[in-house]
Amino acid sequence: MKLKTILISAAVSTLFAVPGHSAELTLKFGHVGKPGSLFESSVNAFAECANKALGDKAEVQTFGSSQLGKDKELLQKLKLGQITFSLPSSVMSSVADEFGVFEMPYIIKDRGHMRRVQGELMGTFQAAAQAKGYRIIGLFENGFRHITNNVRAVNKPEDLAGVKLRTPKGAWRVKMFKLYGANPTPMAFSEVFTALQTSVIDGQENPYAQIASAKFQEVQKYLSITGHVYTPAYVLVSDKHYAKLPEDVRAGLEKCGAETQDFVYDLAAKLETELLDVIKAAGVAVNEADKNAFIAASKPIYDEFSSTVEGGGDLIKKVQALASGS
Repeated sequence: MKLKTILISAAVSTLFAVPGHSAELTLKFGHVGKPGSLFESSVNAFAECANKALGDKAEVQTFGSSQLGKDKELLQKLKLGQITFSLPSSVMSSVADEFGVFEMPYIIKDRGHMRRVQGELMGTFQAAAQAKGYRIIGLFENGFRHITNNVRAVNKPEDLAGVKLRTPKGAWRVKMFKLYGANPTPMAFSEVFTALQTSVIDGQENPYAQIASAKFQEVQKYLSITGHVYTPAYVLVSDKHYAKLPEDVRAGLEKCGAETQDFVYDLAAKLETELLDVIKAAGVAVNEADKNAFIAASKPIYDEFSSTVEGGGDLIKKVQALASGS
């Protein structure tokens, strides 16, 4: 078991050595991913690609585990030009309303669906980001989210009644879990392990890659496979500060942003199997939730998004129409 864990840990980390060299520009990439997380592997893969492409023109340096700040702090540091990149996920629904469509439960069916949404609707999301002073230069993922807690196995929404559940600081996720009957508690990711360990909260919801890398399986009794939300992750820059970079540097970075996506999706799919085994091996009780019950309970949040977000109803329809590959 120990050997298997070591092998899986190596697969998760996929540590890319970024050799130190003298470069004209230093470009800092801050993110919240823990060692061994999908975020860490994704950012390291991007940095390796960029540093090979850019040579001595620029060097991408990576800083994980919230070393340079939590998600909202990183967004502010982008605006101030203190860092070049961050990798926000759910928090983008608080930046611009359009990103809230990815907070709609079960709206994204699989990665093929997400690629079609990206191909057809990326202009909408890019415009929304730019209106707030940002620019997206790559699309990675956080993944399909599942619920862990210390109260009971969650099969249907009513099983969440009274469960104090950590959520990201996004309004729609809070609304969703209130709708299901939980007591959602927004909290920075870096604070979650201690809060679970000390029973400040009962549970949390994240993809397997975040659960396992943060070792939540050590302080949680139940994992319920809900897959309630798929969260993209955005390689984000400040539109203003990014525009000041040399054109050839920007071209290299954008090429690597696109190329790294395939690596991210392949690794994420692999980890969905491997890391579920890691979580089970820690003694966590695992159950498949009744997704149809969750889907049925989710209609009010779709209705609210449609009625309160300008163009929200049309955006939902466009995303749903791309669920089929035909």
